[in-house]
Amino acid sequence: MRLHFHAVNFDADKKLLALIQKKLNRLEKFNDKIVETDVYLKVNNKGKLNKTVEVKVHVSGNSYVVSRDAETFEKATDLVYDVMKRKLRQEKEKKLP
Repeated sequence: MRLHFHAVNFDADKKLLALIQKKLNRLEKFNDKIVETDVYLKVNNKGKLNKTVEVKVHVSGNSYVVSRDAETFEKATDLVYDVMKRKLRQEKEKKLP
């Protein structure tokens, strides 16, 4: 699976990108047909929950988008991972005979 990172209006730390990549690579356990993933990291002015992680997963034939806000990018990544995992499982179960 190819990951493309897009840090909007800031420079993302290599440690952060490595952590996100490690976490999102585990999504392949739930659907082995993932082609590529786009990750958008944004800092906004929404008070405490000012870090946004948006993940677009392109599976052969479909695309899924999940976006979550949190206090840190790590927490937002965990939230996105949990939702995306659920979506990929549902998709895989739907296609089973």
